[in-house]
Amino acid sequence: MRHNVEYTPICHTTMPFFARAAGLRGFIIMSKKLVAYFSAQGTTAAVAKRLAEACGGDLYEIRPQVPYSSADLNWNDKNSRSSVEMRDPAFRPALADTNAHVQDYDVVFLGFPIWWYIAPTIINTFLEAYDFSGKTIVLFATSGGSGFGKTVQGLKGSVAPTCNIIQGRVLNGSPDTATLKTWVESLNV
Repeated sequence: MRHNVEYTPICHTTMPFFARAAGLRGFIIMSKKLVAYFSAQGTTAAVAKRLAEACGGDLYEIRPQVPYSSADLNWNDKNSRSSVEMRDPAFRPALADTNAHVQDYDVVFLGFPIWWYIAPTIINTFLEAYDFSGKTIVLFATSGGSGFGKTVQGLKGSVAPTCNIIQGRVLNGSPDTATLKTWVESLNV
């Protein structure tokens, strides 16, 4: 028996073999989502938690092996840790762990504060620690006033060519779960 329901993909994958073989149309693929984030001062963490709730995703905190102190984050001090790291695009701060189990997810929402108009280099460290082949990464960020700048360009070299990086949104303020859910749904991932 053939079903005459139109197939509507929810993520960027094809209909599974068993569904095609059974002649099923209208089979909806639910993508498994991870919300991974780095937060130096808690701002990005708060948004990430609401985003995980909005998209029904799992939450993972990207933590540096050596936590950042307030002095490390002083962008006015050219010798502060963050200033030194951001001056060297090849710098890769060590991660506290690599337990994100990225292989279990189709879509990864990746959040971070914008530093010097790009993602902190710890985001490159995170991306280089896992295989993102065939996955979709949706960026979200928090910022004191700047946009994404050249963030996507700065991250593409840290993932496989088959990884799709989507420049999402800068989510300043305190977007509520309903607003975030509407945004996630608009992405069709």
